[in-house]
Amino acid sequence: MLNDYSKEDKVLLAVDCIIFGFDGEDLKILLIKRDFEPEKGKWSLIGGFLKKEENLDKAAIRILNHLTGLDNIYMEQLYTFSKVDRDPAERTISTAYYALIDIESHNNEFTNVETSKWFSLKNAPDLIFDHNRMVERAVSRLKYRTKTKPIGFELLPEKFTMLQLQNLYESILNEKLDKRNFTSKINALDILIKLKEKDMGSSKKGSYLYTFDAEKYNKKLKEGFVFKI
Repeated sequence: MLNDYSKEDKVLLAVDCIIFGFDGEDLKILLIKRDFEPEKGKWSLIGGFLKKEENLDKAAIRILNHLTGLDNIYMEQLYTFSKVDRDPAERTISTAYYALIDIESHNNEFTNVETSKWFSLKNAPDLIFDHNRMVERAVSRLKYRTKTKPIGFELLPEKFTMLQLQNLYESILNEKLDKRNFTSKINALDILIKLKEKDMGSSKKGSYLYTFDAEKYNKKLKEGFVFKI
């Protein structure tokens, strides 16, 4: 056991948040323009430092809320990045989280509108330090989670069309999906509620709206249900 902590090296612990959003057609990432050195003026993930009274989850929630105004959204711890020279300013370890939001539902909540911007994931700029690696790892995790858990619904509005859902999966998986097969797989899961309402903006006949049945999904989980797309 350590008897004298004062002899041990002290390092900073940062928390970086990879925020994914969906606008109905494209998967996007929220970035912020850094306003201090090093790398001032360059694009960065949203982040901050762990405080003594916090655990990592609470720090991630605080940082996300302080810099964006967002609260009560899906967030998952991703990975800890500890390369010695990852931050040129000082020895810093970073634990990354990723969050999922529906852009349309939260677009008016951002408090850092002037310095933050949504980018299409396909056309996002290079980021500072090792933030590109963080994003790559988050995308891999998101692809896996999307196939094994219904977290994709966190990126959709409460009511959505089957086309919107397919667009979302195609954006995350970065591949074109057959419409008939996709619809068949989704219906077979039996976790959506088909509403009588229609989205009349998609065509003359309109497209039926759906909503995710969380209560039914949780009940099916207890019965041994396995989510798989």
